[in-house]
Amino acid sequence: MRVCRSFRVCPTVSPAFRHRSCALCSVPSAAQPGGVSLAKALPEQVKIVEVGPRDGLQNEKVIVPTDVKIQLIDMLSEAGLPVIEATSFVSPKWVPQMADQVEVMRGICRQPGVVYPVLTPNLKGFQAAVKAGADEVAIFGAASELFSKKNINCSVEESLQRFEEVTQAAKAAGVRVRGYVSCVLGCPYEGQVSPHKVAQVAKRLYTMGCYEISLGDTIGVGTPGSMQAMLAAVSKEVPVDSLAVHCHDTYGQALANILIALQMGVRVVDASVAGLGGCPYAQGASGNVATEDVVYMLHGLGIHTGVDLQKLMDAGAFICRSLNRRTSSKVAQASCRL
Repeated sequence: MRVCRSFRVCPTVSPAFRHRSCALCSVPSAAQPGGVSLAKALPEQVKIVEVGPRDGLQNEKVIVPTDVKIQLIDMLSEAGLPVIEATSFVSPKWVPQMADQVEVMRGICRQPGVVYPVLTPNLKGFQAAVKAGADEVAIFGAASELFSKKNINCSVEESLQRFEEVTQAAKAAGVRVRGYVSCVLGCPYEGQVSPHKVAQVAKRLYTMGCYEISLGDTIGVGTPGSMQAMLAAVSKEVPVDSLAVHCHDTYGQALANILIALQMGVRVVDASVAGLGGCPYAQGASGNVATEDVVYMLHGLGIHTGVDLQKLMDAGAFICRSLNRRTSSKVAQASCRL
């Protein structure tokens, strides 16, 4: 009988019980025909995309000094994170926190092998990003019409047409493009979102040239069941090797949802150091899943990330001191850090 990895996690549980019920086992259980099919083994390695300096800090009401942003990114680089989303080339009128995007891009100490993508909502933003030295950009769409209209003031179709301009320019300039899809498991305005709609938007982004599609549970309402259903639909349209998950922890489901994604073949996970970023649609609720917690879970499963957890926690402690706030990372809290 093949042995699942949970033997290392739960040594006190009998082998027969582990094989029959363990959620980590790669062999589907015939006793649970309606359950999630775990046809693939857990990956040996996972790429973590750190989104704290952009997605996390952009929600802070007080402007974070440029030198603090630069030091944070440099500390994250030293921690071994392979991808660090550095900033966003949007209008300072809409996102004042990102007004220093050029200074940040010029000030960071770029480490060999580390990618520093930036968000670019349109062609103007893309051109400014390339001028500032960006070699990878990200575009963001939504699976919800109402969210798209309220967030970027256009329909889903109109947003995709705008992104065509960016992807064409990026292809000509040799710049890679990553695509985001928001509200893949729920919308604050429309409620439940159809997995079919998510799949169609993801397919459009992939077809137009995005090498990777990050599927975002923007309001953190997803559960392992809804994550499984959504990924099953999307993976029919986009190769699973080109998918990533971006989970918010509003309802405490982020790690469980990430585990389901890993079991379904996803090998890329977005996370935010110290859980930076909130959920503006749920008063007082947490937002992005903390990178420290994701790394702790992955290392506990024997999955390689290349990330030094101690240095990562140092980066989290630094930014929390700078923001005068407590970390949202359970791992950092348990380690008696800020």
